Amino acid sequence: MVKFSSCPWCVSADPRWIFSFFGAPQGVTMTATSTFIAGQQTFDYIVCGSGSSGSVVAARLAESGARSVLVIEAGGSDAVAGVSDPNLWPMNLGGDLDWNFATQREAPLSGRSIPFNMGKVLGGGSSINVGTWSRGHLADWNFFAEESGEAAWRYAEVLRLYVEKIESWRGPADALRGSAGAMLVNPVTKLHPFAEAVLDSAQSVGIKRFSNANGLMMEASEGCSAIDEIVADGVRQSVYRRYLAPLAERKNLTVLAHTVVHRLLRERDRVVGVECFVNGRYEAFRANERVILSLGAINTPRVLLQSGIGAASKLERLDIPMAVDLPAVGENLHDHIGFSCVWGGTQAELPAAPRSQVCCFWKTDASLDSPNAYTYATSGAWLTPENAADHPVPASAWSLVVGARLKGRGSVELAGPGLDAGVQIKSGYLSESSDIDTVLSVAERAIAMGNQASMASFSSGPVAPSVSTRAKLEDYLRKGLTTFWHQSGTARMGKDAGTSVVDGRLSVHGLDGLTIADASVFPRVTSGNTMAPCVVVGEMAAKFLLDT
Repeated sequence: MVKFSSCPWCVSADPRWIFSFFGAPQGVTMTATSTFIAGQQTFDYIVCGSGSSGSVVAARLAESGARSVLVIEAGGSDAVAGVSDPNLWPMNLGGDLDWNFATQREAPLSGRSIPFNMGKVLGGGSSINVGTWSRGHLADWNFFAEESGEAAWRYAEVLRLYVEKIESWRGPADALRGSAGAMLVNPVTKLHPFAEAVLDSAQSVGIKRFSNANGLMMEASEGCSAIDEIVADGVRQSVYRRYLAPLAERKNLTVLAHTVVHRLLRERDRVVGVECFVNGRYEAFRANERVILSLGAINTPRVLLQSGIGAASKLERLDIPMAVDLPAVGENLHDHIGFSCVWGGTQAELPAAPRSQVCCFWKTDASLDSPNAYTYATSGAWLTPENAADHPVPASAWSLVVGARLKGRGSVELAGPGLDAGVQIKSGYLSESSDIDTVLSVAERAIAMGNQASMASFSSGPVAPSVSTRAKLEDYLRKGLTTFWHQSGTARMGKDAGTSVVDGRLSVHGLDGLTIADASVFPRVTSGNTMAPCVVVGEMAAKFLLDT
């Protein structure tokens, strides 16, 4: 049962870079606050976070009815327009459904700080994102298996999970797509002429077209297609809604909202519960079997560090007693960087929805094992404030919004020992010397796509970047890079405690009773959006727990 009482609150947002197109959002009223659980303080399992992994592992643990499961969520109800209507997703950024993280100012990014939006609501990122379903590439999963030493992560096994347990595919019959899983996945079938033109332009620069964006396309070196999405009849089908909400009335499941996890509780080398901040006070909850951290690539390392799990030197500086010396906690932070190339529009109608109908993936280096670059296409000029100031935008415009996986790595550290101290985030964008060359290569191909003859009826010419030299293009990119919201890696899987945080079965090195299940365990970010791979992580975590 979900514990809520009435307390009105508003979504009000800082008009960060994304609102250069959409404008600041209007208020959306919702009600939801937590009610403290009187009585039962002990559960078999405690799942911290209700996002794309947490909702899955909690549902799988609870569905038998034999185990009591507590789900702890810092945010509140997902019963708001910004969640149910995926076209309102920009309204979710910068408001109360967002953790509102931001990176430190970094020299390679022209001294800018980057907003790191992350979902703070039932469903986590799956409730506030664009809704695109991207499985991850064959090579990504095989890399996970190699890095972790756990064969269950190999592509063949992950594919079986997608087909048999995860996907409820609503497109044409396909042996590589599942039909009876939990997640409703729809292919976009009514392509706008603009979207068709983008696919034609991708084919013109040598990118093969596929029948859907997963399946065979996620086994190829590059490809383009209409996207798959978790939207049905215009309504978002979040991971929480598809996995956990159907179990809400079960007596063995409790979802506690508006509750922030502070730290883990230990007895010797075993995690036995969590301390949380709820209703203005700290409360403890005990787990008979296991605690599962599914708080994402920023909050998972925060809780570990506040619990004394991390590099001894960092903990010592903060006067936090060390429980387990794990130097990799908070390290290896990486993401897909994002930026946009913008063209002026014509009298031809552009799509009204602020979401792409198509995607295009490719490699910047033939020696790579999977695509490291991609683009989506949408109406409007998606520019950072710095680049918007340098590039006047006409009334009608469209963008190729580009993502790329780079080599650079950042970090997450505590700003202080207390819950209110916050975190210090270094993005690591362009921290490797070769990264700027990769981004330039990605930009050049995106520009070539946008300038293809197939786009002529929609294009009055390039708007941004309006540059003629490498130096000026590099300056545009340094001012324009931002997150694609795929933060990963800060509790990575691996074979040893020196360079990783969890083993291949997602158990934390040196501790009993603690599993991590979210994108923080990725040794590298997958090709494309990370929501679907996080569902895989949730399924894997449940499998490992129920097998033991």
